[in-house]
Amino acid sequence: MTKIIKVNPVKPEKELMKIAGNIIKKGGTVAFPTETVYGIGANAYDANSAKKIFIAKGRPSDNPLIVHIDSIKNLKNVAYTPKKIMNKLNKVWPGPLTIILKKKKAIPMEVSANLETIAVRVPAHPIALDLIKYSNCPIAAPSANSSGKPSPVKVESVINDLYGKVDLIIDGGDAFFGVESTILNFLTNPPEILRPGAYTVEDLKKIFGNISISEYAKGEKYAEIAITPGMKYRHYAPNTPLFIVADYIIKKLKKRKLNNIIILCTNENALNNVNEVIKLGSEKNLYEVARNLFESLRELDYRNAKAGFIQSFPYSGIGLAIMNRINKASGMQVIKTETMLTEIIKKYELKNV
Repeated sequence: MTKIIKVNPVKPEKELMKIAGNIIKKGGTVAFPTETVYGIGANAYDANSAKKIFIAKGRPSDNPLIVHIDSIKNLKNVAYTPKKIMNKLNKVWPGPLTIILKKKKAIPMEVSANLETIAVRVPAHPIALDLIKYSNCPIAAPSANSSGKPSPVKVESVINDLYGKVDLIIDGGDAFFGVESTILNFLTNPPEILRPGAYTVEDLKKIFGNISISEYAKGEKYAEIAITPGMKYRHYAPNTPLFIVADYIIKKLKKRKLNNIIILCTNENALNNVNEVIKLGSEKNLYEVARNLFESLRELDYRNAKAGFIQSFPYSGIGLAIMNRINKASGMQVIKTETMLTEIIKKYELKNV
């Protein structure tokens, strides 16, 4: 039976965190909040514990886990790190940046999906840091959702996906950013963004200098071998068919007055809309859109619509991370013309109100 405890996200109660840490020590699994999304964690040194994560999520074994440590000084325990980046890491850690390095043998192959690399970060959340501290080991932790589904920002989503599948769920309130960490590969020259996230490309260039952007970063293409989460498999997908549309198509949808659909759009696009709408936030604050995205995709399924239509965003700043998730969630189903819209309306038998 899964136990749920509520913990203060700013000042985690020591006794409660000791309970959680002991579960990790004994080989168990704990779902916990980070500054990005909720994660499901286990002892990163223990292959059998790591396997429990894959089982709980229904996650393919060739999709590697991110290892969380509580300080930069402990990076040496899990990875081989070039000295030239250590001072720069001090500027971004703790924080939503995962880096790819050569792993040390202490990390079992089950964690790294049988690769000699490791994805590692220092989370910027008091509960996550205390969990690592009281577990006395690095924690392997992907997002705390059923594999392929939207990552959880709220504890209710974790409970919905993982209750009965993990030993403990820590309720620490909502995650802050709402999208996962940015992943930067330091085994290439220049370093390469493999997954955009809460740190933008523009942010990281100011610290690390020249950075390239992987062909996988937009979420439009999948890799045959994944050295990080998010490269090989479709992620974030609601059960409801989801289509990406441009602003002018949203306007056409408003005029059609269709039922059985949900439009996921910014507050500005939702004005005077007669269809059902899930508001993502303001176009003036795309960090708000990012924070609301995953829970909005879950809400789409709760509404029992026949189809969802979501607006697109610029591939710059945090918009790159948003579009990566939208592209993967939709399976790159893009409606570019009125003719395509008409075909979808006919296919899903969407009728006028």
